Amino acid sequence: MNLTQGELAEGICTQALISLIEKGELDPNATVLYQISRKLGVDVNYFFQIGSTPRLDYVREVATQLRRLRINRQHEEMMEIVQVEEHNPLFSNDSRAMQFLYWHKSVYMYEVKGDHDGAISLLEEAMDLVDRKKRAYTENELEMLLTLGAFEFNGEHYDRAMEKYQLVQQIITSTDRVLKVKSIKSRLLYNIARVNTRLKNYQESISYALQGIDWCIECEDLYLMAELHYHIGYNHELLHDYEKALEYLDYSIQLFELNPDCPYLDFLQKKRSDYAAKLKKNDF
Repeated sequence: MNLTQGELAEGICTQALISLIEKGELDPNATVLYQISRKLGVDVNYFFQIGSTPRLDYVREVATQLRRLRINRQHEEMMEIVQVEEHNPLFSNDSRAMQFLYWHKSVYMYEVKGDHDGAISLLEEAMDLVDRKKRAYTENELEMLLTLGAFEFNGEHYDRAMEKYQLVQQIITSTDRVLKVKSIKSRLLYNIARVNTRLKNYQESISYALQGIDWCIECEDLYLMAELHYHIGYNHELLHDYEKALEYLDYSIQLFELNPDCPYLDFLQKKRSDYAAKLKKNDF
């Protein structure tokens, strides 16, 4: 296929970027490399055979792209990358890299295909790909355990979900582990709170959500702050303490409003009106 630099770059990047890549002056990221390979009609492994891209950097870049797509719930795009990389020797010959791919494939199976049992089975298989004898869990594996817990929670298997979350909690607390990915603990505390609510342990749920808020403040990270405040309010609603419920709901609305694209604002405002009406009724 004979393409000019401009034709190859169209819809992918700039012509100047293609020129730098051809000269060996710039290494493309995983997304650009994947798109170029599709346009040229070649397998992405072709680029490794000609030695044009540092291999470790490529694996790291793929991991970054997959993580971003998973967080943004772009599951179809995520799965396209997984399907390509499953046949890439850089991944298929590295059990830890394959573990990462299987994790993301299981999320696709669960969220898109609705194959809940298959997703859990694949993720458990992924956990066993790397021998854990005489070594600590990696942070990726802690996140995978959280994903397993989420699968079980969504399937209403709350005791199984709690088992996964308590394992992560035990691993973190027993080793005084300093987490590089601070959101692991935020997600852990939030999800334990959610399970306790389902089990009608409302005060315990509030306690874990408050711990989550303290952790976010300590880390100076807003991730899940809005959700944690909302969840405390929701527990107070279930306890029929609408004054406290409204207090925490208002905090959550302020935090959610920091994201102008937040899809929950109408729902939250309606719930606020419901709380206010209940309080007014109680005053009479």
